[in-house]
Amino acid sequence: MIETKLREYENLHIVLWLLKDTCWLMEWRLEGVFMIMPTVAAAFHITWLGRKNTADLFHNLAVSSWICGNALWMIGEFFFDDTFRPFARIFFGIGFVFLGIYYFGVLPREKRLRRSEL
Repeated sequence: MIETKLREYENLHIVLWLLKDTCWLMEWRLEGVFMIMPTVAAAFHITWLGRKNTADLFHNLAVSSWICGNALWMIGEFFFDDTFRPFARIFFGIGFVFLGIYYFGVLPREKRLRRSEL
């Protein structure tokens, strides 16, 4: 039951993200900026809810970082002549770091531990 609710929440988050990016594409500045808060809040809340599952935690940290970078990039394009893009890249990079830590550090260690338990 809890897992089903979390998946529904993740799907709602995708809708929020798409709405935010649609506002960006359509150059609806006020609406786009307004959509940042629920989109980022949902990303962080989903990360918090999924923290007990290592794979979910690291993937959700990457998604949260990506959305923060995405929002920063959008604000930069809307209001600051696209000068925020280098800062957005930092958030995208952080997302890749989370995935790298998971796939090259955590996951191999978990697999070794499972094999040693057999």
